[in-house]
Amino acid sequence: MKHRLVIGFAVLAVAAAAGLLVSHPLREWVFGSGAPAGRVVLTGNVEAHESVLSFSNVQGVITRLPFDEGRQVRAGAVLATLDDRVYRQQLSIDSAALDVARTQLEVARGNLAAQRSTVEADLADLRQKRSDMRIAQAQYSAGAASRQAAEQASTIARVSDEAFARDRALQRVAGDNVALASANVRAAQAKVALDRLTLSYTVLRAPVSGVLAVRQAELGELAAPGAAIFTLDDLDHVWVRAYLNEQDLGRVRLGEPAEVRTDGSPGHVWRGRVGFISSEAEFTPKTVETRAERVTLVYRVRIDIDNPAHDLLPGMPAEVTLNLLHPGR
Repeated sequence: MKHRLVIGFAVLAVAAAAGLLVSHPLREWVFGSGAPAGRVVLTGNVEAHESVLSFSNVQGVITRLPFDEGRQVRAGAVLATLDDRVYRQQLSIDSAALDVARTQLEVARGNLAAQRSTVEADLADLRQKRSDMRIAQAQYSAGAASRQAAEQASTIARVSDEAFARDRALQRVAGDNVALASANVRAAQAKVALDRLTLSYTVLRAPVSGVLAVRQAELGELAAPGAAIFTLDDLDHVWVRAYLNEQDLGRVRLGEPAEVRTDGSPGHVWRGRVGFISSEAEFTPKTVETRAERVTLVYRVRIDIDNPAHDLLPGMPAEVTLNLLHPGR
């Protein structure tokens, strides 16, 4: 019996070496499938959203860096500040210009109000002078007044009419001055708003809560626009990038639950879900080794995982177990 077992194993070894074990069921019978029936096990790495943080549209000497690498920060936390004296001075200058523009607007409005009063007085005077002219002409026609008196009344009415026309034109000019002064105020307000926005750029804040993975600047350095200061990882929501064999593609759906395990915590299972399945096949990455049969073409999948305790960190190797749907579902 002992000799028969030895011979049997020798036959199996020779058959495997000769390429005879090409049948997938036979391989599973000899070596095991690595996963229960109806399930597939994938391997991949944990990834997280990484935000490279930098100052926008401003440059200056870094005056504050309160956090170092590895620190967990909340959204809105101040990560770095620049020397902002130049930007504050510009804001002060433009704020003073805004005050001047507002004063000019008030003066223009005052001139317009005075001109309106003048025009109203001119109009009242013109009506009176025209009335006097009509009376003088009527008296002249009746022989009760001289021709000179009638002509004088007509001249006075004409002068009053010209004064009314002149002052009404000046009123339009005063209105244009008010519109111009209003435009200057709006331009000055926009400039001050831009200065305040630019000044806010001298403070670098965390856009989301996360962990500072890399600090790429030091206190006292000159920070230029776009130069990386920190790399922030969002560890609350991570994912595993893995690759699915072509023959299993039709049996995995978006939103399907997944179990995630790591070598560092063999007894712990994270619950995830299939968040993405690539629509295009690609060659299997050389760094990926699945427990299923390795094929030439695979499809990238993403397993989304909630990670409130930050147990999963970027770069960790992970194992994903998925339930396969029955054929035809």
